[in-house]
Amino acid sequence: MKKLLQQLYLFIQGFLLIHLFWYFCYLFLKTTVIPSPILVYQNFSKVVESQIFLHILYSLKRIAVGVFLSLLVGIPLGILMGYSKKANKILYPLVYFSYPIPKTALLPIAMLLWGMRDGSKIVIIFLIIVFQVIIAVRDSVKNIDSSLYLVTISAGASKIEIVRHVTLPAILPELLTSLRVSIGTAVSVLFFVEGYGTRYGMGYYIVDAWSRIDYIGMYQGIIIISIVGFILFASMDLLAEKLCVWK
Repeated sequence: MKKLLQQLYLFIQGFLLIHLFWYFCYLFLKTTVIPSPILVYQNFSKVVESQIFLHILYSLKRIAVGVFLSLLVGIPLGILMGYSKKANKILYPLVYFSYPIPKTALLPIAMLLWGMRDGSKIVIIFLIIVFQVIIAVRDSVKNIDSSLYLVTISAGASKIEIVRHVTLPAILPELLTSLRVSIGTAVSVLFFVEGYGTRYGMGYYIVDAWSRIDYIGMYQGIIIISIVGFILFASMDLLAEKLCVWK
């Protein structure tokens, strides 16, 4: 609870500072592109009328599926690369080459292969997250103290039990940290991946308002996606605190 209150306090601080900067920009630049934050919040009832909760639900579904697939692929590959020098030698050049590539640049290819609906959007989110999961898991496995294995082996533990009781708890803190950063990145690219072939999603909501020159609606969408991103970020922090009590 204390951790949550600290995060909420930091969020409020940042929220107020950004809005103060936003208000100064509105006063000094005097352009319709930057409306008054007061006017944006006065018209916030329109957000509820425009089915914003449905947009949020669609975006969260895409992120959740992308995260699930990333864990399903990334954890076994990361453990394999951490344990096997041969597998690491084969796979690491591919990961090292692919990781820095901007995944949004692959959106046209994803749309051609998986269509313009959810498939291509989930693939991009998956590609954003999976490489960070692989690297975090591989590095965590390599940093595990070898004495832990000796203790469990001498106690008669099987390979599956070693992975369950030694490897997975050891990689969990780094994995959750990686996921926290990755999910933040995934939320930030919704603007790009949801701008095509869909009628629902937080990214679509912003793009649609922008295309209609509805700057107030656009800023409302940005505020909503920022709050959702913070909630996901804080949730990963709390999850890490609950699951990694030894840390």
